[in-house]
This record gives sequence, C-alpha cells and structure tokens, in this order.
Amino acid sequence: MRRRVVDGCLVALLVGATSLAFAAAPKPKPKRPRKRRPSPALAPIEDQAGLPRALLIGDSISIGYTLPTRKLLAGKVNVHRPRANCGPTTRGLQSIDQWLGDGKWDVIHFNWGLHDLKYMGPKRRLATPETGKQQVPIDQYAKNLEQLVLRLKKTGAKLIWASTTPVPEGAGGRVKGDDVKYNAVAAKIMARHGVAIDDLYAFAIPQLDKIQRPKNVHFSGPGSQALAEQVAKSILHALGK
Repeated sequence: MRRRVVDGCLVALLVGATSLAFAAAPKPKPKRPRKRRPSPALAPIEDQAGLPRALLIGDSISIGYTLPTRKLLAGKVNVHRPRANCGPTTRGLQSIDQWLGDGKWDVIHFNWGLHDLKYMGPKRRLATPETGKQQVPIDQYAKNLEQLVLRLKKTGAKLIWASTTPVPEGAGGRVKGDDVKYNAVAAKIMARHGVAIDDLYAFAIPQLDKIQRPKNVHFSGPGSQALAEQVAKSILHALGK
C-alpha cells in the first residue's frame, strides 16, 4: 500500500514537472511576412533648378522605366513620378489631384490600362473571363479616361499618352487582344483632345521575345531600358528638344 502511494506521488511529480517545463518553454514567434522594399524609382527627387519638369504616371511598367528615363534625361529634365503604382483608372480618379500636387508640370507622360483590363475573382485573386470580371470594363474605362484627360489638360502641361504595352499569351489574369481593344478606345480619346501618343505598344511588339518576360506583362531589365529610351525621346520631342 505504501509503495503504491509512493509510486503515485512520483507520477504526480513527473506530470507536474513536465507541465511546468512545457509552460516555461518559450512559444515560437509567428513568422512575419517579409515587407517588400519600396522601389527606388518611387523615391522623391530634388529638382535641378532651371530644368523643365516631367511627370510619369503609370503602373509597374512605368515604374520599371522610371530610373533609366531619369538617367537618360539627367541634366535635361527633372523626371518625377507618383510614389505609387497608379493602377487602374479608378485609382487615377481617386488620386490624380494628389499626384499632380501644387507644382507646375511642363510634360505629363501617362498611361492606364493593364490594371483596368485585368480579370479578378473572389478574394481579389487573378481570374479568367469564366471565373471573374475585369476591374474596369471597357465602356467605364473610356469614361474614366476621358475625365482624367480633362483633369490633366487643366495643368497646362504638354500631355503624352503612352499606349498600353502588349499582353502576351498566358499572362495571368489578362487576355491577349484586350490590350488592342483598350488602346483603340484610348486612341480615340487622345485624338479628340489633341494629346500626343507615345506608342509603346507598337514599339514593343516587334521585339517582345527580347524585352518582355515569358507569359508576363512585365519587362526584363534590358526591356525597361528600351522603353525608357523611347519615353525619353517622346518627352524631349514634346519639349521641342
């Protein structure tokens, strides 16, 4: 009987010690998702006195060609951009006043399109025409773009519309050919308002296999450099240089 009591006490002590050990053990900290470092292209710049000011408005394609465009135009033009991916025309309407700020712009080179024509499904995931809807259907895109052009014209800047770059086969959330449809709508609006067009679509098409990533709307480093050279030329042309 006494041995049973002793054995029971030992078991209780072992259980208690084990419980204390588990309680004292530090709980593993949940892994925090890594924050993406903001692109250096989004960093604000200081104007060089006496130079004209240009504003680049656009999505991640324009973010890719911002730095090389600045380098190409160094000492000639102060090249700015909003500190954001400018997304679809809906975001443009919400943020355009903030992006324009209070300063004077000599040239504004702008684009919306790839995010408008993108198909999204539940939980904001990329989708197909069968499983989702376009963020901004083409009729609404036309109305939004018209409003944005009218707002940009009020700045007195020389405006340059950059046509939407190509959507390749297999690009997630997008359908090849929609780029052509949206560009056609945009071209009519620009013609009506006398806005110059930097046809980045036509520029990129013949060399897509060299400058664009496979099954992806984004461009390689050399591709962004090539786009930047075209963008820089269009800005200098608008300035009469």
